Amino acid sequence: MAMKVLIVEDEMMAQKNLIRTLTQNFPDMEIVGTTGSVNSTLNWLKTPGNHADVIFMDVELSDGACFEIFGQHDIKAKVIMTTAYDSYAIKAFEAGSVDYLLKPVDLSALKRAVARCRMSGGQIDMEALMKAFGNNPAPKKEYRERMLIRFNDRIVPVLTENIAYIYSEEKTNWMVTFDNNRYII
Repeated sequence: MAMKVLIVEDEMMAQKNLIRTLTQNFPDMEIVGTTGSVNSTLNWLKTPGNHADVIFMDVELSDGACFEIFGQHDIKAKVIMTTAYDSYAIKAFEAGSVDYLLKPVDLSALKRAVARCRMSGGQIDMEALMKAFGNNPAPKKEYRERMLIRFNDRIVPVLTENIAYIYSEEKTNWMVTFDNNRYII
């Protein structure tokens, strides 16, 4: 059975490219509609008889952001965001998007997104999405192990684990260690 696809894209060239890519690579997908604005998408979704299994949706449309659609209509279809902006990713996943593709859409990323639609059964695997979205773990933060403090005519190393607190007094910054040594920093 063919998956019915709605394409929500206000840029005609991007819309045609997506249609061509889907048609050439996914013969079991049927394009059942195209829209280019929040209003035209809402009208399409509310029209009796219109149904889509998957919606490829641009974020910034001709009359507003696609997130307005989610606020005005309960979308049952799986949504794949296609946009030139990476700044909307978290909001897209919060809205229930299955995947988030940056334009120009890479064929391997598109295949991954379609595969997610086929196997998700309507459920979003956030762990898999976040893993795919950023395969690199967060970099480990590195902190100083010691501070070098000028004390009279010499430099004294102070291990950060020995610092009790730092404070300011009369425009001077002080560091106090657990053994009650005070140093100007």
